[in-house]
Amino acid sequence: MTTILLILLVLIVIGALPTWPHSRSWGYAPSGVAGLIVVVLLILLLTGRL
Repeated sequence: MTTILLILLVLIVIGALPTWPHSRSWGYAPSGVAGLIVVVLLILLLTGRL
């Protein structure tokens, strides 16, 4: 389960990078969502529910 979550997290971080011209105007939205997912996973991990 941890390996799957780690792979998904890496894919989300790579997908949040504004490398394409059409995604440069998105601002911080993709990385903000990725950060929110990291915080939720960290809280779940620390409380032992993951």
